[in-house]
Amino acid sequence: MRYVSTRGGMAPATFSDILLGGLAPDGGLTVPEAYPTVAPAELASWRGLSYPELAFAILQKFADDIPAADLRALMDHTYTVAAFRTEAITPVTPLLDGVWLLGLSNGPTLAFKDIALQLLGHLFEYALLQTSGHLNILGATSGDTGSSAEYAMRGKRGIRVFMLSPYQKMSRFQTAQMFSLQDPNIFNIAVRGVFDDCQDLVKAVSNDAEFKARYAIGTVNSINWARVAAQVVYYFKGWLAVTERDDQEVSFAVPSGNFGNICAGYIAKRMGLPIRRLILATNENNVLDEFFRTGVYRVRSTEQVAHTSSPSMDISKASNFERFIFDMVDRDPAVVRALWRQVDAQGYFDLSATPYFQTVRESGFVSGASTHQNRMNTIRRVYEESGIIIDTHTADGVKVGLDYREASVPLLCLETALPVKFEDSILEALGRPPECPAGYEHLEALPQRFEVMNPDVAAIKAYIARHAG
Repeated sequence: MRYVSTRGGMAPATFSDILLGGLAPDGGLTVPEAYPTVAPAELASWRGLSYPELAFAILQKFADDIPAADLRALMDHTYTVAAFRTEAITPVTPLLDGVWLLGLSNGPTLAFKDIALQLLGHLFEYALLQTSGHLNILGATSGDTGSSAEYAMRGKRGIRVFMLSPYQKMSRFQTAQMFSLQDPNIFNIAVRGVFDDCQDLVKAVSNDAEFKARYAIGTVNSINWARVAAQVVYYFKGWLAVTERDDQEVSFAVPSGNFGNICAGYIAKRMGLPIRRLILATNENNVLDEFFRTGVYRVRSTEQVAHTSSPSMDISKASNFERFIFDMVDRDPAVVRALWRQVDAQGYFDLSATPYFQTVRESGFVSGASTHQNRMNTIRRVYEESGIIIDTHTADGVKVGLDYREASVPLLCLETALPVKFEDSILEALGRPPECPAGYEHLEALPQRFEVMNPDVAAIKAYIARHAG
């Protein structure tokens, strides 16, 4: 398996070559030269596999340069009951008639990001031990990636984490999860701005090749290919859990902000998983919904990004979207470069009058948006009908998923976080607080350690230079 850049400026590289990096050297994102395929007989043979076994079967197709015994050991070390509180890792629970909840929030930070980032922590440490190297991880978070990354990397040899988050725009629980960590290799930077400002800073630093090389800068954001590849696994796991026939189609409803989670579903579909629809759900920041409806991808300014009750999706620049567009424009890097130059220059690109938009329409995606009132109503409905409490982001996915539900097709709604992370919204919807898992009861009372900074690239670089290993 070899990887190339969406912008065409990188020589083909192995999985290990791209593992520790973020953006490709030309500013693009790494993608496989060709997606591996899973034949129906192979898919059928995966029924009954444990999560670590399934993860190995899928990820060895993407990471074929890592010795099989080592890769299998990494899976066994990552996907444990101790880390995820259930042997299933991603259990499937009936939600409504013909609708299932794919539980992705059993990891240490109670969010779906743990599924991939727990593995990345072990992969990074493994790779650095091979070379006696070190890594300074620079990331941006709208709420969940940051804590998942920090809990995965805390105490890891040769690794320091510099995590940018929007100052005072995460939930209290999310903030406490990150800022209460006292590990000496963890550095939290609260940026005066929104998530997109944080993401822009990460990209600006990553695009400085000299600085990136000098300080061994890597990333755990979903621009990191290994993270997306790890998320592919639970689409297969969900499909295997709710189907009996090997050709049975299912649909997935996915809350979407940065396009990483649903991008993994798209890759699973390209690999041959029988997915009928990928149902993309946004909140009021509906940039992606607008694109799939109209063909126009229009980013918004900091001032135009709404602060909502599903804050992890308060994003207007979807980093992973470039991987999808690369495929939609026949993998022509010149077209990708031109489109993103348009975004930089005028804030949007428009595919509506091009043949590419027909390819988009045939890709299996449908989309919709959800509002605060939709979230409250959906949380109430699900609780009344199933007794299950879902968080606000999951509610966005369920709401839009139900809008596109087809009676004969199982619908899997992806859970993104446990409701305890958004207690105020659950109180508003149900008049009662969500249950807090054991061990998390006093999290918000712990002392916090973080630095508040302006969205200034030079200042961020100076901070990293002072604290880098």
